[in-house]
Amino acid sequence: MDADAAPTRPIAAPLRAAWTAGRHAMSHVAKLALDIALPTLCVSCREPVDGEGVCAACWSRLSFIERPYCPRLGIPFVYDPGPDMLSMEAIASPPAYQRARAAVRYDDVARTLVHALKYQDRTDLAPAMGRWMARAGGELLDGADMLVPVPLHWRRAWRRRYNQSGALAQIIARQSGVKVRAEVLRRVRATEQQIGLSRAQRATNVQGAFQVSPDRQSEVQGRRIVLVDDVLTSGATLDACARALLRAKAAQVDVLVFARVVETR
Repeated sequence: MDADAAPTRPIAAPLRAAWTAGRHAMSHVAKLALDIALPTLCVSCREPVDGEGVCAACWSRLSFIERPYCPRLGIPFVYDPGPDMLSMEAIASPPAYQRARAAVRYDDVARTLVHALKYQDRTDLAPAMGRWMARAGGELLDGADMLVPVPLHWRRAWRRRYNQSGALAQIIARQSGVKVRAEVLRRVRATEQQIGLSRAQRATNVQGAFQVSPDRQSEVQGRRIVLVDDVLTSGATLDACARALLRAKAAQVDVLVFARVVETR
């Protein structure tokens, strides 16, 4: 070994560390300057806002779901029909999952929030949305063993670079102390976008699309699981996920979403 070259090796690591620290510092300064030059805008009305992407006026327009609601599906009732009264949907077509809860109705502001998180890289919205979900799903999270975000197919995950359901699940985990176990459920078949499909077409589209990894079935068996997603429309995707988890012998599967479609009657 060349004796003159030996001393350069212990110097390399500190230099790399200094370079990395300097690069992070420059990135932070650049981001701070950009934040000052371009203040955060409300994702709904585009007015400047201090905080997490929603101004006070738009926040007041969100329709938070409160009791009374169907104990099975979390669909809000117009009036209180009494304890344990199920909605017509829960009686006519009960899902595979046990209970569903949502933070808000899927109205204009909620739709804008979901689309911004899902398609516009607005991950800064996840903390507020996740906290609202944790509040709405308190009874589901109490005693739950794990949170499982609805998975994306690997090709869609590669295009989007992140899973919005996973981002929400991480916030809920911090609020509740229930751990996220994203690896137990996989989307094994690419599916079409559910937008524009009928209820029957949605169910067919996701049939057989989800699977518990064979080496993870022991982790699911006998556990109480809360599935996490951004929106509940027909419930077909969440129902398919729940069936896959129940086939792997999960004790119970509940569903927690940010927003759900509520039909006006």
